[in-house]
Parts: sequence; C-alpha cells; structure tokens
Amino acid sequence: MLDDASSPSPQAVAVGGSADAYRLQPLLHDLVSTVLAPTVALSGGDGQIRPAGVQGVFHADSRALSRAVLTIDGREPEAVGHAQRGPGATGFVTLARWLGDPVPDPTVRIERFRQVTPGGMEERVEIVSSATVPVAAVVSLELGCDFAPIEVVKSGGDTAEAAAERTAPDQISWNSGGVRVVATGTGARAESAGSARTAFLRWPVELAPRARVTLSWRVEVRDPQAVVTAPDRPAEWAGEETLRVVAADHRLSRLFEQSMDDLRSLRLAETAAPGDVFLGAGVPWFLTLFGRDSIWAARMLLPLGTELAMGTLRVLARRQGTRLDPGSGEAPGKIMHELRRHDFTVEGNDLHLPAAYYGTIDATPLWIALLHDAWRWGAPATEVAALLPQLEAALGWLGHHADPDGDGFIEYIDTSGRGLANQGWKDSGDALRFHDGRQAQPPIALVEVQGYAHQAARQGADLLEAFGRPGAARWREHAAALAERFRARFWVEGPQGRFPALALDRDKRPVDALTSNIGHLLGTGLLTGVEEAEIADLLVSPQMAGGFGLRTMSADAGGFSPLSYHCGSIWAHDTAIVVAGLARAGFATHAATLAEGLLTAGETFGYRLPELFGGDDRSALGRPVPYPAACRPQAWSAAAAVTVVHAALGLYPDVPEGRMLLRPLAGAPLGAVFAGGLRVAGAEVSAAVDREGEVVVTGLPEGILTERAST
Repeated sequence: MLDDASSPSPQAVAVGGSADAYRLQPLLHDLVSTVLAPTVALSGGDGQIRPAGVQGVFHADSRALSRAVLTIDGREPEAVGHAQRGPGATGFVTLARWLGDPVPDPTVRIERFRQVTPGGMEERVEIVSSATVPVAAVVSLELGCDFAPIEVVKSGGDTAEAAAERTAPDQISWNSGGVRVVATGTGARAESAGSARTAFLRWPVELAPRARVTLSWRVEVRDPQAVVTAPDRPAEWAGEETLRVVAADHRLSRLFEQSMDDLRSLRLAETAAPGDVFLGAGVPWFLTLFGRDSIWAARMLLPLGTELAMGTLRVLARRQGTRLDPGSGEAPGKIMHELRRHDFTVEGNDLHLPAAYYGTIDATPLWIALLHDAWRWGAPATEVAALLPQLEAALGWLGHHADPDGDGFIEYIDTSGRGLANQGWKDSGDALRFHDGRQAQPPIALVEVQGYAHQAARQGADLLEAFGRPGAARWREHAAALAERFRARFWVEGPQGRFPALALDRDKRPVDALTSNIGHLLGTGLLTGVEEAEIADLLVSPQMAGGFGLRTMSADAGGFSPLSYHCGSIWAHDTAIVVAGLARAGFATHAATLAEGLLTAGETFGYRLPELFGGDDRSALGRPVPYPAACRPQAWSAAAAVTVVHAALGLYPDVPEGRMLLRPLAGAPLGAVFAGGLRVAGAEVSAAVDREGEVVVTGLPEGILTERAST
C-alpha cells in the first residue's frame, strides 16, 4: 500500500552501497499513538517519549519533540497500563514504588493523561499517594527537539537535537526554519542543560498522607509551512448518542466504536481550504493527503454521509493533473498520489518524490467511482455537477495516458527512475510475483485496476447521461471492449483452479500468482456470475483465508511470507473491500467468513486495527502476529469496521432513482446487527437485520422505496 520505497522491503534501506550496511525502519507495533491530525504523539506504553526510533510528537510531517521523559527524583516510574480515552486522548498509569510506605503494595502512583490537539499536546500528571507518611520529591520532565523530517525518521536516518532556549521562567523553546516549538510547565522551573540540547521542566512536590497533586504542561507547534491542517468544522457523523452499532457479536460493536474515534482523529484539510475535509492515510508515516487511501476511506464511509466524500473529491480535483511531467508522474486528468510539505527523499534507495506526486495508477478510476457512489448515496446534485469537468478530464486520462502502449489495458512504469517502482495499492518493490516467486518487470497492468477502469467507464457514463453531458455511449463501449480483452488475456489455470492473474508483465505474460487483488473485481461488472463464484470460492480457501482475514498472496505461492508487506500479510482494508464485494454479489457465507477473521484480529489489537498484520495460519499462535512496522491507526483500516457493518445490513441506495436495494448477510455468523445514525441523502437513518435476514429501515427520505434483492 504505502511503502514509499522501491527497495525490496519497506523496513530497510541500503547505506553507502554496502550489502550489509542497512538502516532499519523503526518499529511501531509496541508504541502507543495518540493523534488528532495533523499532530500525533508516539510513546512507549509507560507514556515516556524517548529519543529513539519513531517516538516523538510529530506535526505535519516533522518531529516537534524528540523526547519527553518524566522522572521522579531522577528515576523513571514503572509502567502498569494505558488506555485510549477517545480521539486524541490516552491515559497512562505508572508506579513510584520507592516512595511512600515500605510495604509490598505500591503506595505512590502516577496517572499521566495525554491530550493531543491540532498543533500541540497537553498533559496532566497526577501523583496519587495512599501512603501513611508524607511524600516529598522532585518531578522532572526532560525535553528535546530535533525537527526531523518524517522521511528521515522513517528510513532510520541520523538526527540531532536542536538548541533549547529558556524563554520564560516556566518555558523552553526551539526554532528552526520558521517553525517554533514552545513547551510550558504550569508552576514549573525551566532549565536548559549545559549542552543546550536538553532542557528540563521541574516541579518540587510535597504530599501529605493519602493526598494527591496535579501538575500540567503543554507543547505548542507554530508551523506556517504546513500544507495540511485541522478542518474548520466538526464531522458530519452523528454524535455518539445516535451513531452506534449494537450487534449480537459484541466485537463488531467495540470495533466500530474504536474505529469511529480513530476516524475522527484522522480528519484533515488543506491549509488553504480548511472546509474541504479528507482523511489522512495513517500514523505516523502518512498523516497527509493520499489519493488512493483518502478515496477508499471516504468510499467506505458513505453509509455515514457524503460530506467527507465530496470534500475528498474537491481537494483532489483542485490538484488534478494538467500537464505531462515524468518526474512527478503528472498527466492531464490524473489524480495525485500524495501531498507533502517538501520533496520526499529516502537516502540509500534513490527514492525522490516531489512534494506533489502523481505516481499512482488507480487513484483516477477510484476518484470516478467515489463521485458516482456519493451521487447514489444522495450527495447534492449541484455539488456533483460542479465536478463534471474534472470527471471528463479523468475519463480522458483513462482513455489516453493510462494506456501508453495502446494494448487496451491500464498500465504503469516509473520512467523517472526515482519514483515508486509499483504504483497500485501493493506498491512495495517486491509486491508483484509469479507463482514460482519470480518478480514481474514493468510496465505492469494490474488485475484490480482493469476492474476499477471498467467500473469507472460505466459509472462515468451513467453520470454523463444523468447530467446531460455527451460521451456516455463511448464509455460504455470502452468498458465492454475492456471486458472482452480482459477475459481473453488475464485468466489462468493454477493448482486450485481457474482465476485472473495478478497482472500482465512487460512481455504481456500473465503473472500467475493467486492474490487478494482478484477480490477487488467483485462488483466492478468485469466478471460474469459464474466467474464471481469461481473467485469467491478461491478467496475463502485455506490458502487465502487460513489466517485472520484475507491473505495478500496464497500460502502455496513461491513468494509467500506471512510477514511480507504485500506477499502473504493481511490488510484490514483489503479484506473489508472483498467482504463488501462478496456480500453485494450474494456470497453471504463467504463474506462472513472473512469478516469474522477481522473481528478476531480487532479483538487482539485492542479494536484498533493496524495497517496490516501477519498472514500466519490460525493454528500457529491462535492470534494474529503484528507486522512490526504497521501504521496504527490507519484510515482505511478503521473504515473497515464501517464496511463490515454495511455489508451485514446490506443497504444499497440509489437516491437519484428513488430506491434502496436490500441484501443483508442473512443467517451469517455475525448474527443480528442494529446501526443508528446512518445517512442517506442527508437524512438520519437506522437499520436492523435479524439472524434470519429480515431488514427494517427507518428514517429514509420521502420518495425512496426499499426493494429486497433476489437471491
């Protein structure tokens, strides 16, 4: 997905050309992230932010604090536990067992409550004594700031902390390149160490027996160069009182609740247009605009309303390509891949991405699909109509620049030599392999992208026709011709039967590995009913679904590894997209099988699904193995919870036509599900499905009729 590296692994880059000289990407799986975009704090489970790896307070692609270590009389408290407390909030509990009564039970504990805000962080530190004797101590907070760019941290590069300045009796500040970081401790004494690289806030405290004292401090980031900011409005999603899910499987309810907290915390806007909201892709590497990720997340969240979808569409439309530029990958009509505050350069693997980078083959057809789906869910017709010129430009890219050799398939190659080698969602350098493990060479025509293109052509035609624009017939013919070519060139025979290949390589050979990519074809119209059934059965085979969700690659493929980024791991969003496709196509049992794997994984990860996790068989450990460099939270992973709820309920509106198709997961292992606070054409809707598959929908706008899908 978001490797941003053309090296074989996203976890290591070569340094100085030596085969054994690698810098390792910092691990994430055991860190605690507290986020309210565009700011995030990453710490240990004890709340300490140490000058190591990716720990720190980050703001808009730059590290603002590289250390915030709390000590009592020079000793670090011992960790007991921590918990998420809502968007941008985490609580930590530690012990100072050397203080208080000399008894086995601890009598002095520290409760550290962290609240991240857009552009800063505040902490309340409560020292609680149950001791029978007075307690006196000095509480110190050791601080440092290195202003490290996110790409340097990601690649394990060297950083140096900046000089600290005592700017007030209780205040420390750091400055670099127009960015200013200020730390203030209420009632504290600020000190700068002799090296001027490390600073302290200190509080002398005295507690009477069975007393408590509260200390507080905050850090603020003033960054006029940031390209993203917090939105200027709250989410359209209903409040917690009405936006809720009640399910017979309590794991679904808890996953939905945590996911909504994470989605609220990932909302972003461009600094120049704070009213158009999108979701930042993930913490910490991708907390910015990503075309593919932001589109998929908005598409998955359409049951909660269309404002996020329309904001995402407008943000990307403003940056739609207008010229040919091999360096950035820009082309007329093309939707961008990612937006950064400056060029993104990774030392050691020749990766250099411009701040506005267009190296994605799928964002453009997915943009068309999001516009169409938002229209069907009831987005205002005036807002949809305003984007029709960009729709026509996107279709133009689809018919021209997306097929450089004219063979009728959408394909990519990085001609700059400094961009992403692979430009689908599986974008790591070794993601595309034949069944025997050999790597495919570009240009590459990905299987799922042909499905996206087919769907985009048909859906674009529907929009053009509905709004009285010319060209609908041309794009329907384009889709039909693509389907014929696809059927003739992509289907292969493998050990488990017939299926579409992962891709066509530079020699137009089918890349014959069995992968999760084929699940994305469901619902695109590219397959016949018989072909959908063949694919559905393969997707839930032990080789693909033997873990906790859908493996990215079949376990019997030569390139399979359970902890490979894209060749055997499990991605929550990938599984959820396939669950949605299976459910809508009527494969309820298949969909529920994969959904159950996600629920089990969610329980393991505290209901905050990571970017990806290991594809080990269930029999290995009985629980999923973390992928050590996975982002968490991740927008489309969090959105997976909404997709599972939506699939269970089976609501498919077509507001322009005044109807809603009902196709729930009847009798599936998920059991009965109720959801309140959904939105159709701006109206708040509730829906419930029982174990027998009977659906009740309330609150639909006047004129929209429900219709049960045929089995």
